[in-house]
Amino acid sequence: MEVCSLNEFMQSLKPWLDSNYIRKAHLDEQGRFILDFNDGVKNVYRIDDCSREQLRQVMKDLKQKGIPVEEV
Repeated sequence: MEVCSLNEFMQSLKPWLDSNYIRKAHLDEQGRFILDFNDGVKNVYRIDDCSREQLRQVMKDLKQKGIPVEEV
């Protein structure tokens, strides 16, 4: 699990947004942001400087970019 700020997380997402690399994005019960990739890799992030509502907005943005989002 990686601990990061929302800004760091958004920067780390940029290379993956232009491809079909992300299979699914979701939040777990503990509020961690999880990205499942098509190659079987799973990245788990604990974003320590934002609210759950801000994370939901990120998920909404990802969904608008065509990335499957699972609500928990």
